[in-house]
Amino acid sequence: MKKLFFATLLLLPLLMCAQTIGAPDRKPGEGEGPFDRLIIRGAILIDGTGGPASGPVDIIVEDNKIVDIARVGVPKVPIDESKRPALGNGKTKEIDATGKYVMPGLIDLHVHTGGAPKAPEAEYVYKLWMAHGITTIRGVPFGDLEWSLKEKERSAKNEIVAPRMVSFHRIGTGKEWKGRKILTPEDAREWVRYANKKGVDGLKLSSHRPEIMEAVLDEANSLGMGSTAHLAQSGVAQMNTIDAARLGLTSMTHFYGLFESMYENNDVQPWPVDINYGDEQHRFGQVARQWNLVQPGGEKWNALLDEFLKLDFYINPTMTIYSAGRDVMRARNADWHEKYTLPSLMDFFSPSRTSHGAYWFDWTTEDEVAWKKYYQVWMQFLNEYKNMGGKITLGSDSGFIYQLYGFGTILELEMFQEAGFHPLEVIRAATMHSAQEIFKPLKKPIEYGVIREGLLADMIIVDENPLQNLKVLYGTGAVRLNDETAKVERVGGIEYTIKDGIVYDAKKLLSDVEAMVNKQKQERGE
Repeated sequence: MKKLFFATLLLLPLLMCAQTIGAPDRKPGEGEGPFDRLIIRGAILIDGTGGPASGPVDIIVEDNKIVDIARVGVPKVPIDESKRPALGNGKTKEIDATGKYVMPGLIDLHVHTGGAPKAPEAEYVYKLWMAHGITTIRGVPFGDLEWSLKEKERSAKNEIVAPRMVSFHRIGTGKEWKGRKILTPEDAREWVRYANKKGVDGLKLSSHRPEIMEAVLDEANSLGMGSTAHLAQSGVAQMNTIDAARLGLTSMTHFYGLFESMYENNDVQPWPVDINYGDEQHRFGQVARQWNLVQPGGEKWNALLDEFLKLDFYINPTMTIYSAGRDVMRARNADWHEKYTLPSLMDFFSPSRTSHGAYWFDWTTEDEVAWKKYYQVWMQFLNEYKNMGGKITLGSDSGFIYQLYGFGTILELEMFQEAGFHPLEVIRAATMHSAQEIFKPLKKPIEYGVIREGLLADMIIVDENPLQNLKVLYGTGAVRLNDETAKVERVGGIEYTIKDGIVYDAKKLLSDVEAMVNKQKQERGE
Protein backbone atom coordinates (compact mmCIF):
# COMPACT_ATOMS: atom_id res chain seq x y z
CA MET A 1 0.00 0.00 0.00
CA LYS A 2 1.35 3.39 -0.96
CA LYS A 3 2.21 5.69 1.91
CA LEU A 4 0.37 8.92 2.56
CA PHE A 5 2.37 11.83 1.13
CA PHE A 6 0.53 14.77 2.63
CA ALA A 7 2.15 16.71 5.46
CA THR A 8 -0.51 19.31 6.18
CA LEU A 9 -4.06 20.28 5.40
CA LEU A 10 -2.63 21.92 2.29
CA LEU A 11 -1.72 18.40 1.11
CA LEU A 12 1.86 19.44 0.43
CA PRO A 13 4.06 16.40 -0.22
CA LEU A 14 6.10 15.07 2.65
CA LEU A 15 9.39 13.89 1.22
CA MET A 16 10.07 11.37 4.01
CA CYS A 17 13.84 11.84 3.81
CA ALA A 18 14.31 10.01 7.09
CA GLN A 19 13.78 7.01 4.83
CA THR A 20 16.01 8.27 2.00
CA ILE A 21 19.37 6.54 1.82
CA GLY A 22 22.15 9.09 1.35
CA ALA A 23 24.45 8.64 -1.62
CA PRO A 24 27.41 6.28 -1.13
CA ASP A 25 30.92 7.69 -1.13
CA ARG A 26 32.31 8.35 -4.60
CA LYS A 27 34.09 5.23 -5.77
CA PRO A 28 37.36 5.06 -7.74
CA GLY A 29 36.57 5.64 -11.40
CA GLU A 30 33.44 7.69 -10.67
CA GLY A 31 34.69 10.89 -12.21
CA GLU A 32 38.24 11.92 -13.04
CA GLY A 33 39.96 14.93 -11.52
CA PRO A 34 40.15 17.67 -10.67
CA PHE A 35 43.37 18.06 -12.62
CA ASP A 36 46.19 20.53 -12.36
CA ARG A 37 45.25 21.34 -15.95
CA LEU A 38 42.28 20.18 -18.04
CA ILE A 39 42.14 21.16 -21.71
CA ILE A 40 39.02 20.68 -23.83
CA ARG A 41 40.25 20.84 -27.42
CA GLY A 42 38.51 22.13 -30.53
CA ALA A 43 35.02 22.68 -29.10
CA ILE A 44 32.16 24.80 -30.36
CA LEU A 45 31.26 27.02 -27.42
CA ILE A 46 27.78 28.06 -26.25
CA ASP A 47 28.77 30.28 -23.32
CA GLY A 48 25.35 30.73 -21.66
CA THR A 49 25.05 34.50 -22.07
CA GLY A 50 22.77 34.29 -25.09
CA GLY A 51 25.56 35.00 -27.54
CA PRO A 52 25.95 32.80 -30.63
CA ALA A 53 27.91 29.57 -30.67
CA SER A 54 31.55 30.03 -31.68
CA GLY A 55 34.56 27.87 -32.30
CA PRO A 56 36.80 26.06 -32.45
CA VAL A 57 38.14 26.94 -29.02
CA ASP A 58 40.38 25.26 -26.48
CA ILE A 59 39.07 25.67 -22.91
CA ILE A 60 41.67 25.49 -20.17
CA VAL A 61 40.77 24.61 -16.60
CA GLU A 62 43.18 24.61 -13.70
CA ASP A 63 41.97 22.75 -10.62
CA ASN A 64 38.37 24.00 -10.58
CA LYS A 65 38.52 27.28 -12.53
CA ILE A 66 38.35 28.23 -16.17
CA VAL A 67 41.55 30.16 -16.79
CA ASP A 68 41.55 30.61 -20.57
CA ILE A 69 39.34 30.22 -23.63
CA ALA A 70 41.65 30.23 -26.62
CA ARG A 71 40.42 30.77 -30.18
CA VAL A 72 42.35 28.20 -32.18
CA GLY A 73 40.98 28.66 -35.67
CA VAL A 74 37.92 29.22 -37.81
CA PRO A 75 35.24 26.80 -39.03
CA LYS A 76 36.09 24.42 -41.89
CA VAL A 77 39.79 25.27 -41.80
CA PRO A 78 42.37 23.00 -40.15
CA ILE A 79 43.41 24.20 -36.69
CA ASP A 80 46.76 25.95 -36.50
CA GLU A 81 48.48 23.81 -33.88
CA SER A 82 50.84 26.67 -33.02
CA LYS A 83 47.90 28.59 -31.52
CA ARG A 84 46.93 25.83 -29.12
CA PRO A 85 47.65 26.16 -25.40
CA ALA A 86 50.48 23.95 -24.16
CA LEU A 87 49.93 21.03 -21.81
CA GLY A 88 51.86 22.76 -19.03
CA ASN A 89 53.31 21.12 -15.98
CA GLY A 90 51.64 18.76 -13.52
CA LYS A 91 48.77 16.36 -14.02
CA THR A 92 47.05 17.25 -17.32
CA LYS A 93 43.93 15.80 -18.92
CA GLU A 94 43.01 16.45 -22.55
CA ILE A 95 39.55 15.89 -24.06
CA ASP A 96 39.23 15.93 -27.83
CA ALA A 97 35.98 17.81 -28.42
CA THR A 98 36.51 18.50 -32.11
CA GLY A 99 33.14 19.31 -33.64
CA LYS A 100 31.38 18.84 -30.30
CA TYR A 101 29.46 21.41 -28.31
CA VAL A 102 30.37 22.71 -24.87
CA MET A 103 27.90 24.69 -22.75
CA PRO A 104 27.52 25.54 -19.05
CA GLY A 105 26.11 22.93 -16.71
CA LEU A 106 22.36 23.23 -16.19
CA ILE A 107 21.03 24.77 -12.96
CA ASP A 108 17.73 23.25 -11.81
CA LEU A 109 16.13 25.49 -9.17
CA HIS A 110 13.24 23.24 -8.13
CA VAL A 111 14.13 19.71 -7.04
CA HIS A 112 13.39 17.14 -4.35
CA THR A 113 15.46 14.01 -3.70
CA GLY A 114 12.78 11.37 -3.90
CA GLY A 115 12.29 9.32 -0.76
CA ALA A 116 10.57 6.09 0.17
CA PRO A 117 8.54 4.47 -1.20
CA LYS A 118 9.07 5.90 -4.68
CA ALA A 119 12.87 6.40 -4.97
CA PRO A 120 14.50 5.50 -1.66
CA GLU A 121 18.15 5.88 -2.72
CA ALA A 122 19.57 9.35 -3.36
CA GLU A 123 22.25 7.88 -5.64
CA TYR A 124 19.57 7.03 -8.21
CA VAL A 125 18.32 10.59 -8.34
CA TYR A 126 21.74 12.27 -8.26
CA LYS A 127 23.06 10.17 -11.14
CA LEU A 128 20.01 10.93 -13.27
CA TRP A 129 20.61 14.64 -12.69
CA MET A 130 24.34 14.44 -13.41
CA ALA A 131 23.76 12.31 -16.52
CA HIS A 132 21.64 15.16 -17.88
CA GLY A 133 24.28 17.80 -17.32
CA ILE A 134 22.68 19.28 -14.21
CA THR A 135 25.61 20.55 -12.17
CA THR A 136 23.73 22.70 -9.64
CA ILE A 137 20.40 22.00 -7.96
CA ARG A 138 18.28 23.95 -5.50
CA GLY A 139 16.37 21.73 -3.12
CA VAL A 140 13.01 23.16 -2.04
CA PRO A 141 13.73 21.10 -0.01
CA PHE A 142 15.83 18.04 -0.87
CA GLY A 143 14.49 16.39 2.26
CA ASP A 144 14.47 17.16 5.96
CA LEU A 145 16.71 20.01 7.03
CA GLU A 146 19.58 18.17 8.70
CA TRP A 147 19.78 15.46 6.01
CA SER A 148 19.74 18.07 3.24
CA LEU A 149 22.55 20.10 4.75
CA LYS A 150 24.68 16.99 5.26
CA GLU A 151 24.26 15.93 1.63
CA LYS A 152 25.04 19.49 0.52
CA GLU A 153 28.30 19.37 2.50
CA ARG A 154 29.28 16.00 1.04
CA SER A 155 28.60 17.26 -2.49
CA ALA A 156 30.66 20.41 -1.89
CA LYS A 157 33.59 18.20 -0.92
CA ASN A 158 32.93 15.94 -3.95
CA GLU A 159 32.65 12.96 -1.64
CA ILE A 160 29.58 11.83 -3.60
CA VAL A 161 28.49 11.86 -7.23
CA ALA A 162 26.00 14.72 -7.11
CA PRO A 163 25.41 18.24 -8.39
CA ARG A 164 26.32 21.27 -6.29
CA MET A 165 23.50 21.85 -3.83
CA VAL A 166 21.67 24.98 -2.70
CA SER A 167 19.37 24.19 0.22
CA PHE A 168 16.01 25.97 0.70
CA HIS A 169 13.57 24.95 3.43
CA ARG A 170 10.03 25.50 4.63
CA ILE A 171 9.54 27.64 7.71
CA GLY A 172 9.21 25.76 10.97
CA THR A 173 11.37 22.79 9.93
CA GLY A 174 14.46 21.47 11.72
CA LYS A 175 14.83 19.09 14.64
CA GLU A 176 15.00 21.87 17.23
CA TRP A 177 11.63 23.11 16.01
CA LYS A 178 9.89 19.77 16.11
CA GLY A 179 6.54 20.24 17.82
CA ARG A 180 6.64 24.03 17.51
CA LYS A 181 4.45 26.10 15.22
CA ILE A 182 4.91 29.47 13.56
CA LEU A 183 2.07 31.41 15.16
CA THR A 184 3.37 34.98 15.29
CA PRO A 185 5.63 37.25 13.25
CA GLU A 186 8.30 36.97 15.94
CA ASP A 187 8.14 33.16 15.73
CA ALA A 188 8.74 33.52 12.01
CA ARG A 189 11.72 35.83 12.49
CA GLU A 190 13.18 33.51 15.11
CA TRP A 191 12.97 30.52 12.76
CA VAL A 192 14.66 32.44 9.92
CA ARG A 193 17.57 33.35 12.22
CA TYR A 194 17.76 29.71 13.32
CA ALA A 195 17.81 28.46 9.74
CA ASN A 196 20.46 30.97 8.74
CA LYS A 197 22.69 29.86 11.59
CA LYS A 198 22.25 26.21 10.54
CA GLY A 199 23.47 27.02 7.02
CA VAL A 200 20.16 27.11 5.14
CA ASP A 201 20.49 29.14 1.92
CA GLY A 202 16.93 30.31 1.54
CA LEU A 203 13.22 29.80 2.08
CA LYS A 204 10.55 27.81 0.26
CA LEU A 205 7.37 29.63 1.28
CA SER A 206 3.68 28.96 0.88
CA SER A 207 0.83 31.48 0.85
CA HIS A 208 1.26 32.38 4.50
CA ARG A 209 -0.94 35.01 6.05
CA PRO A 210 0.32 38.54 5.32
CA GLU A 211 1.88 39.37 8.70
CA ILE A 212 3.84 36.09 8.72
CA MET A 213 4.98 36.52 5.11
CA GLU A 214 6.12 40.08 5.75
CA ALA A 215 8.15 39.08 8.83
CA VAL A 216 9.76 36.06 7.15
CA LEU A 217 10.79 37.98 4.04
CA ASP A 218 12.06 41.01 5.93
CA GLU A 219 14.25 38.82 8.14
CA ALA A 220 15.48 36.65 5.26
CA ASN A 221 16.36 39.61 3.07
CA SER A 222 18.29 41.26 5.89
CA LEU A 223 20.39 38.08 6.22
CA GLY A 224 21.07 37.64 2.49
CA MET A 225 18.88 34.55 2.18
CA GLY A 226 16.95 33.75 -0.99
CA SER A 227 13.25 33.07 -1.21
CA THR A 228 10.79 31.42 -3.52
CA ALA A 229 7.15 30.51 -3.03
CA HIS A 230 4.56 27.97 -4.04
CA LEU A 231 1.60 30.23 -3.29
CA ALA A 232 -0.82 27.43 -2.50
CA GLN A 233 -4.41 27.79 -3.67
CA SER A 234 -5.63 27.41 -0.11
CA GLY A 235 -4.12 30.79 0.82
CA VAL A 236 -3.69 32.59 -2.48
CA ALA A 237 -6.82 34.70 -1.99
CA GLN A 238 -4.93 36.64 0.70
CA MET A 239 -1.40 36.24 -0.68
CA ASN A 240 -1.01 36.17 -4.45
CA THR A 241 2.23 36.70 -6.37
CA ILE A 242 2.22 40.47 -6.54
CA ASP A 243 1.29 40.69 -2.85
CA ALA A 244 4.31 38.56 -1.98
CA ALA A 245 6.65 40.31 -4.42
CA ARG A 246 5.80 43.68 -2.86
CA LEU A 247 6.80 42.25 0.51
CA GLY A 248 10.22 41.25 -0.83
CA LEU A 249 9.77 37.76 -2.28
CA THR A 250 12.72 37.01 -4.61
CA SER A 251 10.93 34.65 -6.98
CA MET A 252 7.89 32.48 -7.52
CA THR A 253 7.89 28.81 -8.46
CA HIS A 254 5.08 27.07 -10.39
CA PHE A 255 2.21 29.36 -11.43
CA TYR A 256 0.12 29.64 -8.27
CA GLY A 257 -0.74 33.24 -7.52
CA LEU A 258 0.22 34.50 -10.99
CA PHE A 259 -3.18 34.46 -12.70
CA GLU A 260 -4.82 35.49 -9.43
CA SER A 261 -2.73 38.70 -9.55
CA MET A 262 -4.47 39.88 -12.74
CA TYR A 263 -8.04 38.53 -12.75
CA GLU A 264 -10.33 40.72 -14.84
CA ASN A 265 -13.72 40.11 -13.20
CA ASN A 266 -12.96 38.01 -10.14
CA ASP A 267 -11.15 38.38 -6.85
CA VAL A 268 -10.97 34.64 -6.11
CA GLN A 269 -11.17 31.73 -8.52
CA PRO A 270 -14.82 30.76 -9.14
CA TRP A 271 -14.46 27.18 -7.98
CA PRO A 272 -17.32 24.69 -8.43
CA VAL A 273 -19.52 24.63 -5.35
CA ASP A 274 -18.54 21.03 -4.59
CA ILE A 275 -14.80 21.83 -4.62
CA ASN A 276 -12.71 19.88 -2.13
CA TYR A 277 -9.04 20.84 -2.14
CA GLY A 278 -8.24 17.49 -0.54
CA ASP A 279 -9.35 15.78 -3.75
CA GLU A 280 -6.34 16.18 -6.00
CA GLN A 281 -8.29 15.88 -9.23
CA HIS A 282 -10.34 18.86 -8.05
CA ARG A 283 -7.16 20.68 -7.05
CA PHE A 284 -5.18 20.10 -10.25
CA GLY A 285 -8.04 19.82 -12.70
CA GLN A 286 -9.73 23.06 -11.71
CA VAL A 287 -6.62 25.25 -11.60
CA ALA A 288 -6.38 25.09 -15.41
CA ARG A 289 -9.87 26.59 -15.66
CA GLN A 290 -8.27 29.97 -14.91
CA TRP A 291 -7.10 30.36 -18.51
CA ASN A 292 -10.01 32.63 -19.48
CA LEU A 293 -10.09 34.70 -16.26
CA VAL A 294 -7.25 36.98 -17.43
CA GLN A 295 -6.87 39.15 -20.52
CA PRO A 296 -3.55 38.76 -22.36
CA GLY A 297 -2.36 42.21 -23.33
CA GLY A 298 -4.92 43.85 -21.07
CA GLU A 299 -4.31 46.64 -18.57
CA LYS A 300 -3.89 44.34 -15.56
CA TRP A 301 -1.69 41.93 -17.55
CA ASN A 302 0.67 44.70 -18.67
CA ALA A 303 0.71 46.35 -15.25
CA LEU A 304 1.80 43.07 -13.66
CA LEU A 305 4.60 42.60 -16.21
CA ASP A 306 5.80 46.15 -15.57
CA GLU A 307 5.79 45.80 -11.79
CA PHE A 308 7.58 42.43 -11.87
CA LEU A 309 10.28 43.97 -14.04
CA LYS A 310 10.66 46.95 -11.73
CA LEU A 311 11.05 44.58 -8.76
CA ASP A 312 13.57 42.40 -10.68
CA PHE A 313 11.30 39.48 -9.85
CA TYR A 314 12.33 35.98 -10.99
CA ILE A 315 9.83 33.43 -12.34
CA ASN A 316 10.69 29.73 -12.02
CA PRO A 317 7.70 28.21 -13.84
CA THR A 318 8.34 24.42 -13.74
CA MET A 319 6.11 23.91 -16.78
CA THR A 320 7.33 20.34 -17.13
CA ILE A 321 5.77 19.04 -13.92
CA TYR A 322 2.19 19.85 -14.96
CA SER A 323 2.61 18.95 -18.63
CA ALA A 324 1.07 15.49 -18.23
CA GLY A 325 -2.22 17.30 -17.69
CA ARG A 326 -2.18 18.16 -21.41
CA ASP A 327 -1.64 14.55 -22.53
CA VAL A 328 -1.34 12.00 -19.76
CA MET A 329 -0.93 9.09 -22.18
CA ARG A 330 2.22 10.65 -23.65
CA ALA A 331 3.73 11.23 -20.22
CA ARG A 332 2.88 7.73 -19.01
CA ASN A 333 4.56 6.14 -22.04
CA ALA A 334 7.66 8.32 -22.42
CA ASP A 335 10.70 6.67 -24.01
CA TRP A 336 12.77 6.66 -20.83
CA HIS A 337 10.43 4.89 -18.41
CA GLU A 338 11.31 1.33 -19.45
CA LYS A 339 15.04 1.63 -18.79
CA TYR A 340 15.35 4.36 -16.21
CA THR A 341 12.20 4.61 -14.08
CA LEU A 342 12.17 2.46 -10.95
CA PRO A 343 9.08 0.22 -10.71
CA SER A 344 8.41 1.72 -7.27
CA LEU A 345 8.41 5.19 -8.83
CA MET A 346 6.06 4.08 -11.60
CA ASP A 347 3.75 2.70 -8.92
CA PHE A 348 3.80 6.12 -7.26
CA PHE A 349 2.88 7.83 -10.52
CA SER A 350 -0.13 5.57 -11.14
CA PRO A 351 -3.62 6.82 -10.20
CA SER A 352 -3.91 6.87 -6.43
CA ARG A 353 -5.80 8.79 -3.77
CA THR A 354 -2.77 8.76 -1.48
CA SER A 355 0.25 9.47 -3.71
CA HIS A 356 0.78 13.18 -4.31
CA GLY A 357 0.31 14.11 -7.96
CA ALA A 358 -1.30 10.79 -8.96
CA TYR A 359 -4.64 12.47 -9.58
CA TRP A 360 -5.79 10.65 -12.69
CA PHE A 361 -8.95 9.36 -11.03
CA ASP A 362 -11.15 10.10 -14.04
CA TRP A 363 -9.06 12.35 -16.28
CA THR A 364 -11.00 13.50 -19.32
CA THR A 365 -10.52 15.10 -22.71
CA GLU A 366 -12.10 18.22 -21.25
CA ASP A 367 -9.43 18.33 -18.53
CA GLU A 368 -6.67 18.06 -21.13
CA VAL A 369 -8.19 20.75 -23.32
CA ALA A 370 -8.36 23.10 -20.32
CA TRP A 371 -4.69 22.47 -19.58
CA LYS A 372 -3.69 23.08 -23.21
CA LYS A 373 -5.49 26.42 -23.19
CA TYR A 374 -3.98 27.28 -19.81
CA TYR A 375 -0.46 26.64 -21.12
CA GLN A 376 -1.07 28.90 -24.12
CA VAL A 377 -1.88 31.85 -21.87
CA TRP A 378 0.82 31.01 -19.28
CA MET A 379 3.51 30.66 -21.94
CA GLN A 380 2.50 33.96 -23.54
CA PHE A 381 3.02 35.72 -20.20
CA LEU A 382 6.42 34.09 -19.68
CA ASN A 383 7.60 34.94 -23.18
CA GLU A 384 6.47 38.56 -22.91
CA TYR A 385 8.25 38.91 -19.55
CA LYS A 386 11.42 37.48 -21.06
CA ASN A 387 11.16 39.86 -24.00
CA MET A 388 10.94 42.81 -21.58
CA GLY A 389 14.14 41.72 -19.86
CA GLY A 390 12.55 39.71 -17.04
CA LYS A 391 14.31 36.64 -15.72
CA ILE A 392 12.74 33.21 -16.29
CA THR A 393 14.69 30.34 -14.72
CA LEU A 394 14.92 26.55 -14.91
CA GLY A 395 13.05 24.24 -12.54
CA SER A 396 11.59 20.76 -12.91
CA ASP A 397 10.07 19.41 -9.64
CA SER A 398 10.48 15.90 -11.10
CA GLY A 399 9.53 12.79 -9.18
CA PHE A 400 5.81 13.44 -9.44
CA ILE A 401 3.17 13.36 -12.22
CA TYR A 402 5.07 10.96 -14.53
CA GLN A 403 8.16 13.22 -14.70
CA LEU A 404 11.50 11.47 -14.20
CA TYR A 405 14.50 13.20 -12.65
CA GLY A 406 16.85 14.66 -15.27
CA PHE A 407 14.54 13.88 -18.16
CA GLY A 408 11.98 16.32 -16.77
CA THR A 409 14.61 19.06 -16.70
CA ILE A 410 15.32 18.66 -20.41
CA LEU A 411 11.58 18.66 -21.11
CA GLU A 412 11.44 22.06 -19.38
CA LEU A 413 13.99 23.34 -21.90
CA GLU A 414 11.77 22.14 -24.74
CA MET A 415 8.79 23.88 -23.16
CA PHE A 416 10.71 27.17 -23.00
CA GLN A 417 11.17 26.86 -26.75
CA GLU A 418 7.46 26.09 -27.15
CA ALA A 419 6.73 29.29 -25.20
CA GLY A 420 8.66 31.31 -27.78
CA PHE A 421 12.23 31.32 -26.47
CA HIS A 422 15.04 31.06 -29.01
CA PRO A 423 17.29 28.09 -28.15
CA LEU A 424 20.02 30.53 -27.03
CA GLU A 425 17.46 32.15 -24.70
CA VAL A 426 16.51 28.69 -23.43
CA ILE A 427 20.11 27.90 -22.50
CA ARG A 428 20.60 31.36 -20.97
CA ALA A 429 17.53 30.83 -18.76
CA ALA A 430 18.87 27.42 -17.67
CA THR A 431 22.38 28.65 -16.91
CA MET A 432 23.22 32.34 -16.48
CA HIS A 433 19.79 33.53 -15.35
CA SER A 434 19.35 30.60 -12.97
CA ALA A 435 22.77 31.34 -11.49
CA GLN A 436 21.78 34.98 -11.08
CA GLU A 437 18.71 33.95 -9.10
CA ILE A 438 20.97 32.05 -6.69
CA PHE A 439 23.47 34.88 -6.27
CA LYS A 440 21.06 37.83 -6.22
CA PRO A 441 20.26 37.68 -2.47
CA LEU A 442 23.97 37.28 -1.73
CA LYS A 443 24.67 40.52 -3.64
CA LYS A 444 27.54 38.77 -5.38
CA PRO A 445 28.42 38.17 -9.03
CA ILE A 446 27.78 34.64 -10.28
CA GLU A 447 30.50 32.03 -9.73
CA TYR A 448 29.15 29.56 -12.33
CA GLY A 449 26.47 29.45 -15.01
CA VAL A 450 28.59 30.96 -17.79
CA ILE A 451 31.71 29.59 -19.48
CA ARG A 452 34.07 32.46 -18.81
CA GLU A 453 37.58 32.92 -17.45
CA GLY A 454 37.56 33.09 -13.65
CA LEU A 455 34.35 31.10 -13.14
CA LEU A 456 34.01 27.54 -11.87
CA ALA A 457 34.44 24.67 -14.29
CA ASP A 458 30.86 23.38 -14.60
CA MET A 459 30.28 22.31 -18.19
CA ILE A 460 28.55 19.84 -20.51
CA ILE A 461 30.03 18.24 -23.62
CA VAL A 462 27.61 16.86 -26.20
CA ASP A 463 28.41 15.59 -29.70
CA GLU A 464 25.29 17.10 -31.29
CA ASN A 465 24.12 20.70 -31.58
CA PRO A 466 21.55 21.43 -28.84
CA LEU A 467 20.57 24.67 -30.58
CA GLN A 468 19.43 22.65 -33.56
CA ASN A 469 17.53 20.13 -31.40
CA LEU A 470 17.22 20.28 -27.61
CA LYS A 471 16.21 16.61 -27.63
CA VAL A 472 19.89 15.64 -27.99
CA LEU A 473 20.30 16.56 -24.30
CA TYR A 474 17.98 13.72 -23.19
CA GLY A 475 19.72 10.62 -21.91
CA THR A 476 17.79 8.69 -24.55
CA GLY A 477 18.97 11.13 -27.22
CA ALA A 478 17.02 12.05 -30.33
CA VAL A 479 15.69 9.77 -33.08
CA ARG A 480 17.15 10.36 -36.52
CA LEU A 481 17.02 8.53 -39.83
CA ASN A 482 20.49 7.84 -41.23
CA ASP A 483 20.01 8.41 -44.96
CA GLU A 484 23.24 6.59 -45.78
CA THR A 485 22.22 3.36 -44.06
CA ALA A 486 18.42 3.86 -44.19
CA LYS A 487 18.37 2.94 -40.49
CA VAL A 488 16.90 4.78 -37.54
CA GLU A 489 19.49 5.85 -34.96
CA ARG A 490 19.57 7.44 -31.55
CA VAL A 491 21.91 10.43 -31.54
CA GLY A 492 23.15 12.67 -28.78
CA GLY A 493 22.89 12.23 -25.07
CA ILE A 494 25.41 14.18 -23.03
CA GLU A 495 28.90 12.70 -23.27
CA TYR A 496 30.60 14.37 -20.31
CA THR A 497 29.35 16.35 -17.34
CA ILE A 498 32.07 18.41 -15.67
CA LYS A 499 31.36 19.62 -12.13
CA ASP A 500 34.01 21.30 -9.98
CA GLY A 501 36.57 20.37 -12.64
CA ILE A 502 35.76 16.65 -12.23
CA VAL A 503 34.92 14.86 -15.48
CA TYR A 504 32.02 12.38 -15.35
CA ASP A 505 31.08 9.98 -18.14
CA ALA A 506 27.37 10.79 -18.47
CA LYS A 507 26.54 7.59 -20.30
CA LYS A 508 28.22 5.53 -17.57
CA LEU A 509 26.04 7.31 -15.00
CA LEU A 510 22.95 6.33 -16.99
CA SER A 511 24.21 2.76 -17.12
CA ASP A 512 24.45 2.78 -13.32
CA VAL A 513 20.85 3.99 -13.13
CA GLU A 514 19.70 1.26 -15.50
CA ALA A 515 21.40 -1.33 -13.27
CA MET A 516 19.50 0.00 -10.24
CA VAL A 517 16.22 -0.29 -12.14
CA ASN A 518 17.01 -3.83 -13.28
CA LYS A 519 17.95 -4.83 -9.74
CA GLN A 520 14.60 -3.65 -8.38
CA LYS A 521 12.74 -5.41 -11.19
CA GLN A 522 14.52 -8.67 -10.34
CA GLU A 523 13.75 -8.25 -6.64
CA ARG A 524 10.09 -7.78 -7.50
CA GLY A 525 10.09 -10.71 -9.94
CA GLU A 526 9.28 -8.52 -12.93
